Amino acid sequence: MTNRPTLSDKNIRILDAAAEAFMTLGFDAASIDHIADLMGVTKGGVYYYYRSKMDLFFAVHRRAMEANLDRLRPLAEDETRAPDDRLFDMVRAHALLMMEQTSYQRVTVQGVDLYQTAKTSLAERQQLDELVAMRDEYESLFTETVSAGSKVGVLRDVDARLATRTLLGSLNWITMWYRPRPADTDTSREQTAHEIAQQLLFGLTTSGPTGEANPR
Repeated sequence: MTNRPTLSDKNIRILDAAAEAFMTLGFDAASIDHIADLMGVTKGGVYYYYRSKMDLFFAVHRRAMEANLDRLRPLAEDETRAPDDRLFDMVRAHALLMMEQTSYQRVTVQGVDLYQTAKTSLAERQQLDELVAMRDEYESLFTETVSAGSKVGVLRDVDARLATRTLLGSLNWITMWYRPRPADTDTSREQTAHEIAQQLLFGLTTSGPTGEANPR
């Protein structure tokens, strides 16, 4: 894993505000002015760290993908657990990320549309290519786990890539309907993530839903 620069508190505040703006307004409608207003600073304070809205969008997207890879890699690579159990843990973890970091994760979904439709400079396209490579690596963690489960018979014999994209498509949609409520707790989100994982994996496992009992 490459070393990453440590972000200052101010930098993180900018990224948090930008993620919220991109989630609520979309990339086109969000502006540096709006992001600065969310922080209660002038837009010059934002431009000190980021030269453009596109650069800021890339930084939010990258931070989300780094969090995703950091959370999922250890689960995917834990060969002490059976593939179906690993996959359950991965799906549950991804669902939790969608709820814990909704604004950041929504930006990763927007990033797919941006990659396919936006007019970008060569430098911007290079940054987008790097982000897509991170997404491909993340997707491969699921694809390889599904393939491993199929080979040993704990998961059905399926097209692993199609199964992965079906799972991730369903999981990413959480960013469209989930919004934190005052009554939400870590425990309630864990319970929701557990139930989502059970529902999504019911059609893949050969012996019914996997995973331990719903945490209480």
